[in-house]
Amino acid sequence: MLNVAVLMGRFVADPELRQTPSGVSVTSFTLAVDRSYVKPGTERQADFIDIVAWRSTAEFVCKYFRKGQLAAVQGSIQTRTYTDKNGIKRKAFEIVADNVHFAESKRSADASVNAARSSSPAKQSASNEAPDKEQQPAPAYTNGNTDDFEEIPSDDDLPF
Repeated sequence: MLNVAVLMGRFVADPELRQTPSGVSVTSFTLAVDRSYVKPGTERQADFIDIVAWRSTAEFVCKYFRKGQLAAVQGSIQTRTYTDKNGIKRKAFEIVADNVHFAESKRSADASVNAARSSSPAKQSASNEAPDKEQQPAPAYTNGNTDDFEEIPSDDDLPF
């Protein structure tokens, strides 16, 4: 059987790390995932996918991701049933994340997070308003030989 889910979307809110009674780290978060098809004359629709991450994956997500950031998630689909407040039995579908990856550059992510923060003024802080430090270009290194092309010996005498 195959149960694999791979999706890319933006965090709807900052993830929050929790602990189970036995001390296992867990976080639940939602990604807004754009649909691939757009009807002419309409805006692109998005699906809001619930995701659960456990242990070190949960800790990684909570440490490095914020609202508005683009992430790629690999995991599996899980269903669970529960009874709501009115006594009605419900079924929930969610992705259990095995891996969560950055899906944009740090500069793009910072811009996305700042845009998301400005849309919810209650969570702004002075540290988010500091201007970005200008990045210095990486130094260029060489291995000594600066020839563009190197002559490769012929493989004609190989027995296979």
